[in-house]
Amino acid sequence: MAAALQHILFLDIETVPQQPDYTLLPDDWQTLWNKKAEVLLRNTPDDSPADIYARAGIYAEFGKIVCISCGVISGNGDAKQLTIKSFSGDDEKTLLAAFAQMLQKWTNGEPRFLCAHNGKEFDFPYLSRRMIINHIPLPQLLNTSGKKPWEVGHIDTMELWKFGDFKSYTSLNLLAVSLGIPTPKDDIDGSQVWEVYWKDKNLPRIVTYCQKDVVTVAQIYLRLNGHSLLKENAVEVKT
Repeated sequence: MAAALQHILFLDIETVPQQPDYTLLPDDWQTLWNKKAEVLLRNTPDDSPADIYARAGIYAEFGKIVCISCGVISGNGDAKQLTIKSFSGDDEKTLLAAFAQMLQKWTNGEPRFLCAHNGKEFDFPYLSRRMIINHIPLPQLLNTSGKKPWEVGHIDTMELWKFGDFKSYTSLNLLAVSLGIPTPKDDIDGSQVWEVYWKDKNLPRIVTYCQKDVVTVAQIYLRLNGHSLLKENAVEVKT
């Protein structure tokens, strides 16, 4: 049975390496990244661990979250509205704690669901790992320990699109364009987030990018489940 739209929290996260440059890593972390990079560099032997350090943000052990944007749908039919709120900042523990508190209140013991694109492989485990690292108790909706697969309230739009096919990765941008949904990629893409954060120091730009992705995830979910799309003026951003 499909989840009620009002019971789904659509979300996206943006992550960056923990340091602006490889040379700023403590010696033990350089050693650990070098080991990780050995696997990543198998097909590009001319590169060094330092050359690919920008990719460290993909891995929860080497990266950190700088923005979580999430949204819920209210109303029905053409009157649907998506309300978005973002948690962002340089202090990862603070933003994770605020998000976890919101999630606990929103769930309130009722059946609720999280929805993200590639969320089961990236967003949900990344959030959980960073909360554990930061000594933040996992909200029930993120805690999968001991649960059967059908008891985990996680929805993944990429998984929905696969229809059982496990051979390929479909980006959010590609899926949006394929379904005739306006693409959010009109500014930066995921590979540029680390540079916008560490070099440009422009966190608001990252937040805007993250919020656009939440809108797109919601639109894709609506499209895949036979609902009408959100109207252009149907998105509200809460501060």
